Amino acid sequence: MSFVLRRRKKAVHVGVSRDRSTAPGITRTNRPATAAFDARFGADLLISVPTSPGVYRFYGDDGEVIYVGKAVNLRNRLRQYRLAKRRRRDWKMRSIVHAATRLEWEVAVDALAASVKEVELIQQLRPRGNVVSAYAFMYPFVGIRATRDVFYICTTTHQEAFQGWSLHGCFRSRAATGDAFFALMRLLAYLGHPVPRSRLRPEIDVPHSRVFGFRQLPGCVTEGLDALFRGVDADCLPTLAMALLDKASARSRAADVKADLITLRNFWRDEARPLREAVATTGYEVWPVPQTERDPIFLRWRDAVPTPPAPKRTRPRRSGGLKLSRKKKGT
Repeated sequence: MSFVLRRRKKAVHVGVSRDRSTAPGITRTNRPATAAFDARFGADLLISVPTSPGVYRFYGDDGEVIYVGKAVNLRNRLRQYRLAKRRRRDWKMRSIVHAATRLEWEVAVDALAASVKEVELIQQLRPRGNVVSAYAFMYPFVGIRATRDVFYICTTTHQEAFQGWSLHGCFRSRAATGDAFFALMRLLAYLGHPVPRSRLRPEIDVPHSRVFGFRQLPGCVTEGLDALFRGVDADCLPTLAMALLDKASARSRAADVKADLITLRNFWRDEARPLREAVATTGYEVWPVPQTERDPIFLRWRDAVPTPPAPKRTRPRRSGGLKLSRKKKGT
């Protein structure tokens, strides 16, 4: 229990100490993990763990896998779980140790094989402690379909529901893809006439999907959007900007239009172009990239492309030990 004394516009908290294990918000996961790790898996477990790359799995009471991880050095990685401290960045490791009852590991050929195996296990088992790579709805596509009168565009996570569309992706960041998609919808609304939602069925009823249609869009704008989402080039953005300059409604909201154009440029730089480069480097021939293959392709791409060396830090030049003094007046 606690109360507050207010003095000179400052709040002074006065409290009575009590057992921290029963305080609100303090759970078993806030205790150090060393004792729990040794009690569950044995104090001498790390001696038998190899120093090779591999994957590891934590199991719960019911035999269900609660977390899958990978490591360049299995022994060092599992030692981190044992030595997890009472700090925020170690909270997840402490929680996993206190919830697990069994631990298994599997040696891999190298770090790349361990990373790919981790993704495969996460997609297959979907442990409750893993989010990345586990759920298809986190990997959206962007689709385009042009008819004689209407230009349709969509974002979806259900590729099979949009047969006949030119789909691109899948993209890793759902937030970046959504921001770019709706930024484009706002820009196209200045240039064309939106189609009523009642005329967008049946695709509009697909879960986790958004579909828009526009009539009388300039052909110079729609032709480059396919290359944008495919990651080939972003030449349509200057053309789109020039077309918006002819619209008084767009000029009156120049700041918003500029922000939306920047969002599209960032999406092409961070999502569309890297995906195209990863596909080209690894020789993957399927487009769009299936949701289960996106992360393994990027892992192989990063392994194939060497990391550029960090720039050298240069120190400011010194005066060579010479002491400079001000010239006195009158000398």
